[in-house]
Amino acid sequence: MPSAEHLKEKQAVIDEIKGKFSKAQSAVVIDYIGINVAEADTMRKKLREAEVDYKVYKNTLVKRAIEGTDYSALSEALVGPSAIAFGVEDSIAPARVLNGLFKEFKKMEFKAGIIEGTFFDAEKLKEIALLPTKNELIGRFLGSIQSPISKLTRTFKAVADAMEDGTLASAKTDAADAAPAAEAAAAETAPATDVTAAPEAAPAAEAAPATEAPAAEAAPAKAKASASDVVPAAEAAAAETAPVTVAAPEAAPATEAPAAAETATPADETK
Repeated sequence: MPSAEHLKEKQAVIDEIKGKFSKAQSAVVIDYIGINVAEADTMRKKLREAEVDYKVYKNTLVKRAIEGTDYSALSEALVGPSAIAFGVEDSIAPARVLNGLFKEFKKMEFKAGIIEGTFFDAEKLKEIALLPTKNELIGRFLGSIQSPISKLTRTFKAVADAMEDGTLASAKTDAADAAPAAEAAAAETAPATDVTAAPEAAPAAEAAPATEAPAAEAAPAKAKASASDVVPAAEAAAAETAPVTVAAPEAAPATEAPAAAETATPADETK
């Protein structure tokens, strides 16, 4: 019968295992049989560099620790020599690093694993091990963003180089030379539009006198009426001044005295 001290030690290990599973995003169980001490040290070092926690526990203690948790499905894989790799920061890191070590040592193999709550068998773990790392995915994403920016930068540089070489200046000169030719072509087509527009304006110009004619004809009529009114007034004024200006004709009878004498002469002759 185990002593109380022994049971206490077991419980401490179980609590430690529970703590590692609770902090992990993934847990991968492997069969580590066949590796030597040097290979085991190399494996631990590479896993540590990838921030993967690697531990070897008794299967019975691990089963008790994962009972009733999200990792309880791993109980079936805990048969024979087993080691567990916990992925804390990168959930794919345990499968990726271990798969590389398997190929290097030609030893060990996957048993099963749970990654972010999903159970994977040995074959699926090999496929997942080929996925890129988080940093690689971030690098690819940043590369896809920087690609358009790089193209834009190259375009601006090409424009600046063209300005320095005078390429744009020559292009502007060609455009300036082409402008007079375009204006001349537009001038040649301009008369055609003026000729067609002139007849349409002519009727309006001809219609204007027709509407103004009555007013023009009325003006002479008014002038004639004014002249006819002025003539009697002028004659009346002349009549008033006539005695003064017609004084000379009144003297005319004096010059006609011989005629009177001539009329008188026959009277005398009759006497």
